[in-house]
Amino acid sequence: MRKQHPLDILLEELSTRRTMPALSSLHHLSTLGSEDALRVREVWLELPVELRRRLIATLVEMAEADFELDFGAIFRFCLEDRDAEVRAAAVEGLWEDEDVRLVPLLAACLLEDEAVAVRAAAAASLGRFILLGELQKIRPDPHNIAYEALLAAWHNAEEHLEVRRRALESLAYSGEETVAELIGAAYDDPEEKMHVSAIFAMGRSADDRWAWHVQQELFSPNPELRYEAARACGELELQDAVPDLEELARDVDPEVQDAALWALGQIGGERAREILEHYCRSDDEAVRAAAEAALRDLEFLHGDLDDLFALLIK
Repeated sequence: MRKQHPLDILLEELSTRRTMPALSSLHHLSTLGSEDALRVREVWLELPVELRRRLIATLVEMAEADFELDFGAIFRFCLEDRDAEVRAAAVEGLWEDEDVRLVPLLAACLLEDEAVAVRAAAAASLGRFILLGELQKIRPDPHNIAYEALLAAWHNAEEHLEVRRRALESLAYSGEETVAELIGAAYDDPEEKMHVSAIFAMGRSADDRWAWHVQQELFSPNPELRYEAARACGELELQDAVPDLEELARDVDPEVQDAALWALGQIGGERAREILEHYCRSDDEAVRAAAEAALRDLEFLHGDLDDLFALLIK
């Protein structure tokens, strides 16, 4: 009698028991060929919604933990799942997939899906194709499709705030002057969440015209703004911000502390190095780990490779 294939066993288990299988068996859903993907899809469509939600959430977590796992075939057909939570998770699962054939699918999710969470996830996901286009790593057509879809979402006055925010953040990778104008408008928006996204976008833009605005927000009473401003200072490599980031490294909010330390690693320079070395001796394990990671970044980006190797083997 021929031994049954592990994928066949898994699909039979899902079809009959309709319960969450062992994590080890889910590895057989990785790197599916087209025929196997169709077989999985047939079974998937008959599963209860709660099980589909648990399955896809688990697959996303597994893929994030192990880069060798590839559940892309499942995430693709789940873009059309009946359940919005499953569709949103599918978009998240495709986060690092640079296949340009995804662009029209994600654009359709952004402009046509009925669920805010799916549209927002699609808006964020399209950002990487804006970046790839700016770096000339993909053809102009998919870049333009992504750009126009994001721009349409931003300009839709009836669109949910969360979707418009994510559209702006993705557009920020573009060097178009139109996008700079959108960032400026978002910064002046009375809605504080949009203000936060504007600071995020300023950092992502790599445009030093925003240096003053970003530094002004480092001591905002809103910790979310302080966090994004610190990150933006790092992305813009603002040497003038180092003294303020040193102060933020003592912030009452641990996430702001981490952002400040990370930014110092991106900016580099002797003073940044001294600050990070000081925090590498912190009694707080989380602070120490953040400082060590930032110092490794500093050595990689701005230092001598011998120093980096010494840090890695320390």
